[in-house]
Amino acid sequence: MTSLTAVFQMARQRLIVPAIGNCARFYAAKPAPAASKKKKLGKLGPIVEKKVIPVETDANKLVNYVCGSNYLKAGEDVKIKPDAEYPEWLWTLNTERIIPLEELDPNSKQYWRRLRKLALRRNNQLSKLKKF
Repeated sequence: MTSLTAVFQMARQRLIVPAIGNCARFYAAKPAPAASKKKKLGKLGPIVEKKVIPVETDANKLVNYVCGSNYLKAGEDVKIKPDAEYPEWLWTLNTERIIPLEELDPNSKQYWRRLRKLALRRNNQLSKLKKF
């Protein structure tokens, strides 16, 4: 019997005790994640960090090229041509301010588009004020 008891004790020490001793107990609190992997949470989920876009500082390139016009990985930005190579209507475009409705011609398409846009804006503002 002593040899049989010795065998059971060895089996117990090798199999049962290590299994009980190594089992991890998980309670309601989750283990804290590593600080580097922790993401901030907003109302709509994790907040994505913004990418920093490099800014061109070379004055020669800023004067001679349209910076940012190349969207391909290979190639270069579009080179700026002399003014004579561009069409005449390009220089007559209004870049200063939005022309008020009173200064527009009522027979033009631009006038009626602006009028419709202003009316839609006014109706939207009025509908926000209504109480049910």
